[in-house]
Amino acid sequence: MGFFKKKEKKSEFDVFRLYGSRHPEPGQCDEITTRGHSLSMSVDKARRVIDQIRGRSYAETLMILELMPYRACYPIFKLIYSAAANASHNKQFNKANLIISKADVNKGITLKKLKPRARGRSYLIKKPTCHITIVLRDITHFDSYEKFLESLPPKKLITSLGLMSTGRRREFLCGRFREKHKIKSFLYNIAFV
Repeated sequence: MGFFKKKEKKSEFDVFRLYGSRHPEPGQCDEITTRGHSLSMSVDKARRVIDQIRGRSYAETLMILELMPYRACYPIFKLIYSAAANASHNKQFNKANLIISKADVNKGITLKKLKPRARGRSYLIKKPTCHITIVLRDITHFDSYEKFLESLPPKKLITSLGLMSTGRRREFLCGRFREKHKIKSFLYNIAFV
């Protein structure tokens, strides 16, 4: 029965899942979530904008949304701006350290209207809506993690990397750490990455 294969679920994009297994202490949450329900726009039109801003910093995102020519940009701009204001007011996060770690768009209900036509008839108008969820995360939490990795001597780091699987190794060395680390070229030479 090869005809009816299940669709593989796309792995959810999360920038900081790749930074290793270190999580904030209990009671400390380094992310803030905002949701926009039943926004009057198509899912595809919203997704076209959301895909451009996923994984970017807060300041860069605002600049992109201001300059993009799509109508969907303004509601998304308001959501992100509101989330950052909540983060700075409620959790005392610095807006410069915020990054968009997750951004999802889901289909909402379809609004139906009747438009009057000639001879007492009517025409059905369907207006699609969508739900947008945006998660902003504070990246200062990961600075101490990067300092810890940089403090390890290269030999100890390489031996610990040798014990990991290839996929886990890529996750461990991804992102800002891989770009800044001194032994990056050496790790590439010995085919660790």
